[in-house]
Amino acid sequence: MLRTDFGKFKYLGLFAALNITFLLVSNFTAARLIEIGGVGVSVSVLYFPLTYLIADILTEVYGYGQARNIVWLSIFCSIIASIVVSLALLVPPATFFENDAAFQQVFMTAPKIALAGLLAVFTGDICNSYVLAKMKIWNKGQHLWLRFIVSTIVGEGINTFVFYGIALYGVLPNDLLLQGILMGWAAKTLVEFVLLPVTYPVVRFLKKAEGVDHYDYKTDFNPFIINSKS
Repeated sequence: MLRTDFGKFKYLGLFAALNITFLLVSNFTAARLIEIGGVGVSVSVLYFPLTYLIADILTEVYGYGQARNIVWLSIFCSIIASIVVSLALLVPPATFFENDAAFQQVFMTAPKIALAGLLAVFTGDICNSYVLAKMKIWNKGQHLWLRFIVSTIVGEGINTFVFYGIALYGVLPNDLLLQGILMGWAAKTLVEFVLLPVTYPVVRFLKKAEGVDHYDYKTDFNPFIINSKS
């Protein structure tokens, strides 16, 4: 059973809900491409990084165990949402509804892309939280900005390589695929950097309001544990 301390902490549930929201929105809009520097990337690079910002805040304040539980909860919700949408698209449309083909094209996710998304979220989020938790111990809680940036570079890098490598390998030419990976990785990391001035007061507020500043000294970092508080 997935264990979270929503009853113990005032704001943990809010951040879990925000993480799930941004993940679901990213899942259903990722296919829309935009251009950054002449390179095609998913529009989700503009807001998907917020899930990493949330993961950083969760790990920094509540610890790796709580962040890991939120990752599993988010993935579970993502799977349920994908199943519900797929079933909804199987229902015959009204005879006078002329836009069904467009809905099918936008919302019917290929199994390969769905698998790529889930693996990318899991590996990227877990690595992001692991790096941040370990760095917090190594530098004794100092240099918050460095932990956030380094963990995001690692997490977003793994996420981007896994997703593009599974979903788009063989679909795009290798040179365009590499350009998309690097540009997407850079754009996601830039979002984290730009939001640092907002992150600092949020972290300070949460630590004071929740009365917690967790250090993962005795944490079991096994990513497949889904019922641990630490």
